Amino acid sequence: MAAEGRVVNFFPGPSGLPEEVLYQAAKEMLNYRGAGYGVMEMSHRSTEFVNICREAESNLRSLMDIPNNYKVLFLQGGCSGMFAAVALNFLSLNGSADYIVTGAWSEKAAKEAEKYGKVNWVVPKPKKYLGIPAVDEWKLSNDADYVYYCSNETVGGVEFQFIPEVNGKPLICDMSSNIMTRQFDVSKFACIVGGAQKLLGPAGVTLAIVRDDMLGRERKECPSIWNFKNQAEQESRLNTPPCYSIYMTGLVFQWMSKSGGVSFFEQRNIAKSKLFYETMETSKGFYAAVINKDSQSRVNIPFRVGGVNGNDVLEKKFASEAKKQGLDGLNGHRSVGGCRASIYNVVTLEDVQKLCDFMKEFQATHQN
Repeated sequence: MAAEGRVVNFFPGPSGLPEEVLYQAAKEMLNYRGAGYGVMEMSHRSTEFVNICREAESNLRSLMDIPNNYKVLFLQGGCSGMFAAVALNFLSLNGSADYIVTGAWSEKAAKEAEKYGKVNWVVPKPKKYLGIPAVDEWKLSNDADYVYYCSNETVGGVEFQFIPEVNGKPLICDMSSNIMTRQFDVSKFACIVGGAQKLLGPAGVTLAIVRDDMLGRERKECPSIWNFKNQAEQESRLNTPPCYSIYMTGLVFQWMSKSGGVSFFEQRNIAKSKLFYETMETSKGFYAAVINKDSQSRVNIPFRVGGVNGNDVLEKKFASEAKKQGLDGLNGHRSVGGCRASIYNVVTLEDVQKLCDFMKEFQATHQN
């Protein structure tokens, strides 16, 4: 049953949640499974909450096929916090790290890591982030403690279509905005981090998947709450975790499993992005993709309205009129302008079709 007045949510995050999940959370708000209180009121040491965490972890492991030699952590601080946590856990005192910077978020991560040690920028910073530089242009170090990249840049819409080959170095990935939108081989990574608020649940919880052999490398100054080894030993409950956000995220994992798992969402995301990009390509230049074709994201799609350079007035009108049609969140990021559609797992093919139909109507009305 669709709730009255709800819109199609194209915001980049926090993003939409499945209505099925919201209904279940509402049902359990006052009394969680007969406990007499809701999850917001529940002790994080209680049997009920321990079971919530363990069930969420079990479902995540199944969805992502996470090997047994990886720990799953539900932490706080968002991925901005993880920028520091990664360096504090893995960057040795006199060591260095390689950062493949392809957009705003990997750039922020690199600059944060520079506070704690030497950072090698694998590719030079361009004037604009428009794609993944050719691999033969990369300059990886021989002695890096780890290699870091962001698999999908939410702001700019640059997405890796492959897992980088880093010559045996530990590979760290920020997957905040494309985790479980496609299938990844977790065994290729030493650590995966991601904020939940785009694909996994509400804001407040951050996921870390850490290979066992990476634990225990933390620096002395690493805060206890971001010490991956300590958190793993305490099952993410070293201190009070973001309990309600973990509960909601666990409900999303259940919804994903019932829907068909990651393979289902990957195929749907391929179909959605294909429909959207084809709508732009057939607009005869009225809508223009921003990112190089081989690096275009399936889930965060920036675009210009009114030509390749965009028309500010027309773009504001586009977002405003779309909102009136129940299609919200299409303004571009303030740093790059234009428009952007974030079509995460909760967005259906029918939702994207509605947007594409609106785009054609808007073009017919406003193209000179």
